[in-house]
Amino acid sequence: MSSQNGAARHVLVSRGFALEYATLGWNVIGIVVLAVAAIQARSVALAGFGLDSLIEIGASTVVIWELSGSGENRRRRALRLIGVGFSLLAVYLLVQSTWVLATGFRPRPSPLGIGWTAVTAAVMFALAFGKARTGSALDNPVLKAEGRVTMIDGLLAAAVLLGLLLNSLAGLWWADPAAGYVLVYYALRETRELFTGEP
Repeated sequence: MSSQNGAARHVLVSRGFALEYATLGWNVIGIVVLAVAAIQARSVALAGFGLDSLIEIGASTVVIWELSGSGENRRRRALRLIGVGFSLLAVYLLVQSTWVLATGFRPRPSPLGIGWTAVTAAVMFALAFGKARTGSALDNPVLKAEGRVTMIDGLLAAAVLLGLLLNSLAGLWWADPAAGYVLVYYALRETRELFTGEP
């Protein structure tokens, strides 16, 4: 029975690695695509979303490091590192959204940005679901926490997509930074839970 449990755990850990490597690969490609789209459209939102991809790369790297070892100290340190990622994401969203609203910056329409953020939202939601299930099956709080980072990444992609669409179709340039404030609250809540253990 224990050998079966060990084999099942090995499969789950391998799945966790696969999910994190898929996240890493997607975000590495995304940084390049977003840089091109941001320059073409002069879009602060797309440039900022590229920075968010860097945070997601950092969080995935932390989980790969944690899955490669064991021990409570290692797990606690990994959770704190993911908490730092959440807090950086909150600061980035707050500064970006406030700056865009204050300056009234109006980006050009971006078909590339719209296409990439639409696909990214779907991919991140699928990866977040896989990480939540695998993390629960492994009883691994680090993988579950990073799954929430991926969920925020998907929500942010959807918010940026909505902002790009509203700007392109209706000239509502302020829609994207306004949506960013909602995600600031969520990111700060996750940071508090990771550092204090309080929901």
